[in-house]
Amino acid sequence: MSTRHDPVDASILDEQLEYYRARAPEYDDWFERRGRFDRGAAATLAWHDEVALVRGWLATFELAGKDVLELASGTGIWTAELVAHGATVTAVDAAPEMLDRLRQRVAGTAITTIEADLFTWEPPRTFDAVASCFFMSHVPDEQFDHFLDLVAASVRSGGLVFLLDSARNELSTAVDHTLPADGDQTMRRRLDDGRSFQIVKRFRSDDELAAACNRHGLIVDVRQTPQYFQVAMGVRSRTRPRLEH
Repeated sequence: MSTRHDPVDASILDEQLEYYRARAPEYDDWFERRGRFDRGAAATLAWHDEVALVRGWLATFELAGKDVLELASGTGIWTAELVAHGATVTAVDAAPEMLDRLRQRVAGTAITTIEADLFTWEPPRTFDAVASCFFMSHVPDEQFDHFLDLVAASVRSGGLVFLLDSARNELSTAVDHTLPADGDQTMRRRLDDGRSFQIVKRFRSDDELAAACNRHGLIVDVRQTPQYFQVAMGVRSRTRPRLEH
C-alpha cells in the first residue's frame, strides 16, 4: 500500500524549474559520475554496468522508423539513444538551457524540440512511442495522474511506453545531498557554485508505479537494476480509461 504524502506547494515546482535551468551546464556530471557525483571506482563501475543494462532493455523495442515523443528530455542523453535506434524524436522540456545542450548533442539528426511546461502542456497528436527519463520522481503525487494521463494521451493505441527513473539509493546523488525522509516528497539540491534549491523527489515502489500506469491503460513491466534504476516499459492498451480529474 502506498503512503499518501503532503501536497507540494506550486512554488516548489517553479523552484524546481529554476534549478534545472541553472543546472544545465553541469547536468551531465551526474550521469558521468564526475565531481560531487563520484562515489568511487566500484560505484562508478556498477553505475555504468547498469546503464548498459537499461540500454539493452530499450533496445528490445523496435524503434527504427518510429515517431517518438520524449517528455523532459534534458540535455539529450536519452534522446541520442532513441536517435541511435532509428527513431524520429520530438523532445519536450521546460528548460531552454537543457534544450540548447540537447540540440548540440544530436546536431544533424531529425529531431524536433518543444519548450513547454509538462504540468500544463497538451500533445498536438499521438506518437508511435513515448519515452520519459528521470522525470517521474520529480512529479508530486497530486500531479502524477495528470502526468500519466499525458503519457497515455500522447501514444497511439498499442504504442510503446518507456519510463526510466532513479531507484532510491544514496550513492546515486551528490555527496552533499540527502534523499527525502519517508513521507516527504521534496529534497534540497545544490549546484557546484553553492546555490541550493528545493525540488520534488518522490520515489515509488514497483507495485505502486505499475498500478498507477494500469489506471491509465499503460500496461507495463516495472523492473529495477541491482542498485540505481527503475524502468516501466510496455504498451498503451487498446482501450484507454477516462479518468475524473
